[in-house]
This record gives sequence, C-alpha cells and structure tokens, in this order.
Amino acid sequence: MANSKQGGGFTAFVEKHLMPIAVKMGQMKPLIAIRDGIAISMPLIIIGSVFMIANSFPIPAWTTWLANTAIKGVTISAIFAKIVNGSFGLIGLISAFGIAASYAEQYKTDGKSAGVIAVASFFVVTPSIMSGDKVPLEGMPYGFLGSQGLFVAILLGLLTGWIFQWFINHDIQIKLPESVPPAVAKSFSALIPGALIITIFGAIYAFLTWTGLGNIHEILMHVLSKPLGLLGDTLGGTLVAIMLNSLFWFVGIHGGNVINPIISPIWLMNTDANRVLFQAGNLDLAHHGHIIAQPFIDNFVYMGGGGATIGLVFCIGILIMMHKASKQSQIMGPLTITPGIFNINEPTMFGLPVVLNTTLIIPFIIAPMVNAITTYIAMSTGFVPLCTGAVVPWTMPPIISGFLATNSWTGSLIQAINIVLDVLIYMPFMITMNKQQRIQESADEAAAAGIKENDSGIDTSAANATV
Repeated sequence: MANSKQGGGFTAFVEKHLMPIAVKMGQMKPLIAIRDGIAISMPLIIIGSVFMIANSFPIPAWTTWLANTAIKGVTISAIFAKIVNGSFGLIGLISAFGIAASYAEQYKTDGKSAGVIAVASFFVVTPSIMSGDKVPLEGMPYGFLGSQGLFVAILLGLLTGWIFQWFINHDIQIKLPESVPPAVAKSFSALIPGALIITIFGAIYAFLTWTGLGNIHEILMHVLSKPLGLLGDTLGGTLVAIMLNSLFWFVGIHGGNVINPIISPIWLMNTDANRVLFQAGNLDLAHHGHIIAQPFIDNFVYMGGGGATIGLVFCIGILIMMHKASKQSQIMGPLTITPGIFNINEPTMFGLPVVLNTTLIIPFIIAPMVNAITTYIAMSTGFVPLCTGAVVPWTMPPIISGFLATNSWTGSLIQAINIVLDVLIYMPFMITMNKQQRIQESADEAAAAGIKENDSGIDTSAANATV
C-alpha cells in the first residue's frame, strides 16, 4: 500500500508539473519548425552516410580498390566523397528551407515560397570562397552549407518564416486576378516579403563585411556553441537530456519531440564535424573530435527506443523461456521483442505498459543514462573509436549499428555490454511487476471460478425446485 501511495504521489507530481511544460513545449511553433525542418534533411544525411561507410569500410582490399580505380583521372573514392559532400554536406542549407517552410505553413501560408526565400537569404549571408588576393570566387565553402551553417539555418529559417507569414496574413502582398494560375499568383504574393527578407540579410552581410567582424556563421558559432555545448556536448548535459526524455515518455508524451528540437542541432553538428575529421584521417579527441553525436545517442544510448527498453523486452523473453512469465507477459512478449530489436518501442510503452507504470520508472530513467556513461568512458579512453559521422538509420538493430557507427568491432562490443547492463537493471523491476501480474491473474481466475461454481449451484437448485 505504501508503495502504491508513493507511486501515485510521484505520478501526480509528474502529471502536475512536467506534463503542462511538455505540452506547451510540444505546441511551440518555433520548436515544431526546427524539428520538422531538420527532419527534411535526414534522407540526405542517411544517403551520405551509406556512401561514407562504403568509402571507408574496414577491408583494406576494398578501400585500396576504391582509391586506385579511376575513370578519366577521377577515382571511385573521390566520387563517393563527392556524393557525401553533396548530400550530408548540405544539411544547413536544406534545414533553412525546411524550417522556414514549416514555420510559414503553421500560419496557413505558402511554405514553399518561404523556404525558397530562406535558401536565397542563406546564400546571401554565406561568404564566398576567397582567392589568395581576397577576390571572391564562384563558390561557397561546404562547411557553411553543412553543419557549420546549422545555427544560421535555424535563426534565418525562423525569421524568414515569421516575416513571410506576417506579410501574407496582414494582406501586404501583390494580388493578381483569379484567372491567373495559382502557382504564378503565389510567386507574385511572395515578392514583397521576399524582397524585404533578402534585403535584410544582404544588409547584415554588408555590415559584417564592412566592419570586419567576420561572417554570421562564425559569429553565431562563437556566441552559441559554448553555452549550448554544455547541454549537448558534455556528459552531464546529455544525462540531463536523457532524464527529461524518459520523464516525458513516462507521462505518455514523446520525449524526443520535446527535447530533440533544442539539442539535436548540437548532436548533428558534432556528427558532421566527426565526418570531416574521419574523411581527413584525423578523427580523435586530439583533433577535437566529439564523443557525443547523433549516432552516440541513437545507437548506443537508446537501444530498443526511449528508455533503452531493449533490456526490458529481453527480460520478458527470459521470463518466458524460464516459464515464469505472467499470461500478460506471454502475450506481450512476441509483440514487443521483435519491434524492440529494431528500436521500435511503442508496443512496449503503451502495451506492457511503461507509460505511468511506477514500477518501471526507475530503470526507465537509469538504463539509458548508464548506456551513456559506459559508452562515453569507452570512447574517451580509446577502447571504442569515436563515431565516424555516419548516421546509421535508427531502426538498425544493435551490434550491427555499433560496427557501422564506429567502423570498429569494439562498437558492437560496447553495445553488447550495454544490453547486458540494461537487462540487469530492468530484471529486478520486471520480476516484481511479473509477480504482481501473476498474483492478480490468480485472483482473477479464483474469482471467475467462484462465480462459475455459484452460477452452477443456482442452476442446480432451480432445476430441483422445478422437479
């Protein structure tokens, strides 16, 4: 009874104090725009990661063949690198489009036009490649189009989307007759806000250039990277983010949708920085490589999904094999284990359930935090290489994903160690819950049997009375 009261008190606390915050954050238009805008670039990130893995797969004969096989002087390795730069290397530019489009669409205006204006503005504020005598060349550094431009993409995308929708919703636009095709009418409607937005960012570029302050990318990196780095590039900040993710999930709110828009840009920037170092052969801590990056979170912390529930579903499987599982666990086992291996844990979260289940809240918070700590230590000591920058699809099963993310078998080994630890963390709590379920099931069966006997007795008496 005491445990029930404590659990109820904790649940009430979470529902009263955490849920309103999560709901408000989940409805904030800027956070939604950042989340959806960066998500647009994910296909390019994954495609680029595939070619990067192929270009550096740890088989000497393969990489030698790629480096020595050339078509008209261009090696296959160089072609693969070009594909990586042309996909993964554009996440900043593409995110600017996506963020502006999402923000404008939330105000029921034309997102495509806002996105196009954001892309133009992004090019306006991005410095050109300069020759040795400071003459601008026709081209822009890949670095600013990629992860180094992500801060600018977020700021520029939000500002562009807001200004664009304000003009349209206040009817400050060029209107054409209804007989004009809609696509043409929309393009003319975007002229006034587009001209203002591009002019504003052109003025910003001119001011920074004339004053010698540098470019907006470097300024924002210098101003924002340190404070945000405390949240996303340190073990302490990452543990806080993991704990908040688990707490939001506990009350039934998708923790990633609340936390990731704030911290995911840092993880993606670290991922791309590692990619650049890896391609140059300098991926280590001495060259400012990053331990905490998107693959670190996706493939080493959240194995099985939020809360590292792969340990939980394996516990269910172990109880089933030992013939000690409750009927509920026997039913849920096949429904949770297979999706859990592919890091899909909605059946576990809402079917077992984990949501609002105070018996499982402690391991649900601790397991992913332990994963983060063990992996961080393994990478900081050099036992496991840093993530190469390849973004492995989050549905890739553990063991395989660890190898692909680090280009090393030790990446798979640390995943196996973490899974064992997760099982050990979840098992005592799962045994407790399983015991509670079996007691309840026995009580239900006894009650059902009693009702059946009672009903049978009533039927017999009625029959005798009739005779």
